[in-house]
Amino acid sequence: MKVKNILIVRQHNQLGDMLCSVPLFEAIRNKYPDANITLVASPVNYEILFSDINPYIDDVIIYNKKSGKTIYDFIKKLRRRKYDLGFVPSTVSLSRTSHIINFLSGAKKRIGVKSIDGKKNKSEYLLNVKKDFFWDEKKLHQIERNLDIGRLAGCDIDENERKIKIHLSEDELKFADNYISENFPDKNKIIIGFHAGAGKIPNRWSSENFAELITSLHKKYNSYIFITSGTIDAEVTSKVSDLIKLQNIEHFILSNTPVRKVGAVISKSNLFITNDTGIMHVAGGVGANVVSLFGPTNGFEWAPTGENNKYIKSESGDINEISVDLVFDECSKLIKKIYNL
Repeated sequence: MKVKNILIVRQHNQLGDMLCSVPLFEAIRNKYPDANITLVASPVNYEILFSDINPYIDDVIIYNKKSGKTIYDFIKKLRRRKYDLGFVPSTVSLSRTSHIINFLSGAKKRIGVKSIDGKKNKSEYLLNVKKDFFWDEKKLHQIERNLDIGRLAGCDIDENERKIKIHLSEDELKFADNYISENFPDKNKIIIGFHAGAGKIPNRWSSENFAELITSLHKKYNSYIFITSGTIDAEVTSKVSDLIKLQNIEHFILSNTPVRKVGAVISKSNLFITNDTGIMHVAGGVGANVVSLFGPTNGFEWAPTGENNKYIKSESGDINEISVDLVFDECSKLIKKIYNL
């Protein structure tokens, strides 16, 4: 069939889920380079992907359910195009709302999952291209899970291209260059970034652990230190900052900054240590060298991919059972491998 318009419904507000869909978007674009691709997203997470230079997505329709009027306006925008393909990339949760949106769009081919690891999709009757998937037993990364759904429509990319890619603008890179030159002027010193917060408390390595790690790395490498902080991370970030001030460690806190500009700064760092949270995916997407920490979630499923990325998973599921010494050793190995320091 001739494909002119494609819809992708990704209206959840989890940043990691959205970013792990990027290789799927690329695969769809590669298969249908001339099609108009529209993404349905939440008001929270679309900005990280949608910019003037995004090569995969042409339009974004924001799903905002705060009132009857916003829902009416959303459906009106949704129905403006006649979609040939409609994808619902369900890899974590099975959203009835996403399938209804896809169905209401009028897409001729509606593509998604019939079941996930034995859990039936109760909305699968709204799909006409579907399959049962068994991802957990194969220990597949979220990127592969998203691509599996694209493969139902013949959309795939080469193995070495299967990674999150965030395309930064000149303005965002200029912001990062200015931030680096103003705060980290000595080009002979390495720059190490940290993210101590996370939306989910079980995903947070303790502030004391982060402070001890920062102190040890600063002592060994005399490095520049910066900490990224979102709105929900203020209390944790403040605690880490107070603890390392006691060690007279100069550091900078990057907060109240658009996430794409934060990503641009991270891309200029030499190493970034983070909990399993949205900014971890941003760091991986901008090509940073990342050490990521996992408690109850699976590193094989969510960690940034690439040879200069390392994840550490707690065997018990308690993230604070990961020792500072272990993280310090892994950071040191990575720095030695990349910079021979």
